[in-house]
Amino acid sequence: KGEPKRGERFKEYLDRTQRDSPIIKFSLERHVGDHNEMAYVSSWVSDAVEHGVLEVDVSVKPRLGMLFMPCELFTSKTLVKLTLGTQVQCDIPSYVLLPSLKILIIETIFFASKDLSDVLVAGCPVLEELFVRHEEMDSHPYYISSRTIKKLSVQYRGCDVYYESGLSFDAPSLVSFDYSDHALYEYTPVNFGSLVEARVDIRYNRKVVKPDISGLMIGISNIETLHLSPASADTISRCVSRHGLLLPMFNNLVSLSFGSKNERGWKLLPYLLEKSPKLETLIIQSLNVYASYIPIPLYQVKLMHILGYQGTVQELKHLKTFIGRMQCLELVLLELAEGVVVDDGKILQLNRDLNHASRKCSIQMHDRSRISHLSLDT
Repeated sequence: KGEPKRGERFKEYLDRTQRDSPIIKFSLERHVGDHNEMAYVSSWVSDAVEHGVLEVDVSVKPRLGMLFMPCELFTSKTLVKLTLGTQVQCDIPSYVLLPSLKILIIETIFFASKDLSDVLVAGCPVLEELFVRHEEMDSHPYYISSRTIKKLSVQYRGCDVYYESGLSFDAPSLVSFDYSDHALYEYTPVNFGSLVEARVDIRYNRKVVKPDISGLMIGISNIETLHLSPASADTISRCVSRHGLLLPMFNNLVSLSFGSKNERGWKLLPYLLEKSPKLETLIIQSLNVYASYIPIPLYQVKLMHILGYQGTVQELKHLKTFIGRMQCLELVLLELAEGVVVDDGKILQLNRDLNHASRKCSIQMHDRSRISHLSLDT
C-alpha cells in the first residue's frame, strides 16, 4: 500500500479520534496556491461537517481569488457558527439550509448580486447574529436582509465608493446595530422596527458629492441608546449644513454618546438634544474641543459622563458651561484620561471652581486607583 493522500490522512485522523463524537470547532487559516490545495481545504471542511461540527472558521487566501466550499457545508444540520474569509469571491450553491446556524461572520468576501441575503442568509432560519466586514475590497454587499437577526455589525474599511453608492437594510427583529462606513448617496429602505441600540461611525467622502443619510437616520430613530463617533458627528453636521438634512425626532432616546474633534461636529449637539426630548444620559468625548459659544438647550439630562478628562483649564471652563446650562443635572462622572493623576488638593480646587453651579449636583471623579465624590450644593 502506498501512503494515504494528504486529504485522506485528515479523514482517517477524524475517523480514528472522533468516531461518533461531534467536532466542537474546525478552524483553518491558510494561503492556498492552486486548485489542488483548494480541493484539500474543501475535503477537510466536508469531513468536519460529516462529523457533526458545531463551529467552522475558514480563513483562506487563494491565489486565484476564488473560495470553493463543499455543498455539504451549506446544508449542515449541526453547524451553529460559521466564519468565512478572506479577500475572495465565494461560490454559494443555489440551495442553502443551515437549520441550526445562529452566528454568521463574513470577512471580506465578494458575493454575486444579492447572494449574501437572498441565498446564504435566507437559508438560515434561526440566525441571530450577522457580522459583515470588508477591508480594501470593492463590491461589498449593498443589501442586507434577514427577518430573524437580532444583532448586526457592518464594517466597511478602505472600500471604494462611487457617486451613487447606496445601502439598504431590512431587519425587522434587529435589536443591536453597529455600522461603520462612508456616508453614502442613499439608504433606501432601512427597516429596523425593533432596534434598541445603535453604534454609528460614518465618514465623509468627497466622491459622494451629496450623501443622503436621511433614510439611515429615520431607520434608527426609535432607538433608546445611540453611540456616535467623532467622525459621525462631523459627517452628520456637514449633511445638515451643506445638504439640508433634517433630523427626525428621537422620541425614545435616553442615552447619547457624543464627541467631536472639531467645532463643526459640536454644532450638531444642540440640534440632537432638541430632537431627543427623553434624553437622560449624555456621554461626552473630546470635551477640550467643545466651543463654548455653541448653545446647549436646557433639557432634562440627569447624568453627564465625561470620557478622557485631563483637568485642563479649557475643559474646566466647558464643564462649568455644561453644568450651568443643564438645570436637571444630578450627577457628573469625570473619567480621567490614561496617565492623568489627581491629588486631594486638585479635587478640592475643582470643588471650589464648580461652586458657582446654581443647583445641587454630585460630581464623581474616576481614576484607576479610586473614585472621588464631590457634592456641590449651591
